[in-house]
Amino acid sequence: MKITIFGLTLSSSWGNGHATPYRAILRALARRGMRVSFYEKDVPYYARHRDFASCDYCDLRLYSHWSEVRARAMAEACDSDIVITASYCPEGARINDDVLELAAPLRCFYDLDTPITLNHLGHMPLDYVRPEQIPEFDLYLSFAGGDVLTELERTHGARMARALYGCVDPDEHHRVPRDPNFACALSYLGTFAADRQHKVDELFLEPACRRGDLQFILAGALYPCEWTWPENVRRIEHLASGQHPALYCSSRATLNLTRSAMAASGYCPSGRFFEAAACGCPILTDGWRGLDTFFDPERELCIVRDAADVFACLDGGHRELEERAETARRRTLDEHTGERRAKQLLSYCEEAYRHKQATAEAAA
Repeated sequence: MKITIFGLTLSSSWGNGHATPYRAILRALARRGMRVSFYEKDVPYYARHRDFASCDYCDLRLYSHWSEVRARAMAEACDSDIVITASYCPEGARINDDVLELAAPLRCFYDLDTPITLNHLGHMPLDYVRPEQIPEFDLYLSFAGGDVLTELERTHGARMARALYGCVDPDEHHRVPRDPNFACALSYLGTFAADRQHKVDELFLEPACRRGDLQFILAGALYPCEWTWPENVRRIEHLASGQHPALYCSSRATLNLTRSAMAASGYCPSGRFFEAAACGCPILTDGWRGLDTFFDPERELCIVRDAADVFACLDGGHRELEERAETARRRTLDEHTGERRAKQLLSYCEEAYRHKQATAEAAA
């Protein structure tokens, strides 16, 4: 089976949450014998922080301009069984136009930013999808589940909307020895986002300011360069994906914070969630609707609402934190791996293909 994907980035984990789930799913597809090509626009900010320019589990096609690669890309897409375009793909709406003209392949849209997409539809144009394109896809894959799937189908006309959540590759994210360079009481791995910063202030920076005896690490890009940080907060501008396990395994606990749009829609876990859990790191997290679909908040996580909750978790029993982390790790390895998502993806595609055939036969 041949799959062609047009996405934001596979080669760089800098400043985005797309690369990690793509890698996990594509590795799993390769293990199943699938041939995958991934088209990625070669933009400067990812090129400067690239983890690789080629890989052994798919053909990575870096290109400068869509017009230069269009003929080759569409020929490959036409020869594919499944073609996927995705959210935040540069010039994605233009690429969608070309893909949607293909009759033979199953045409899918993978939205790794569904709540943001839905917030913008009808209010401002999106570079990666237009409202009238949504009903034309055979399958709409969403990083968020719950009510947004119904909204996609009933309000926006999606033929078939299915949730394909974030995931982790256990071969990449697993327990590793502690690294003194990353030793801290609490870590937070997340790119700057204005709609999430108030949570960073309340649940990370405020605890750091109150507890000068503890060390904190904040790793993530795009924070304003003029900001000053508490002396006990170590800032890391970019931490390559391969170093994430060392950070998690050297932290007493790590913090997971959800962007406002994702929290409002619910059922939209960050990929970092599964990374940390697979590494066996205790997780402190904000609460949101649908969280219990992925983890047991009482047995596997620590829900925090303010600095006092953070201190209660960090100063509580070490054994309790470790037990929660181990239970979450087992859950993640059972339910939230790239292998599981690849299986779900192929199942959804089979369902969509049957629906497409039935529709064509009924119209004949």
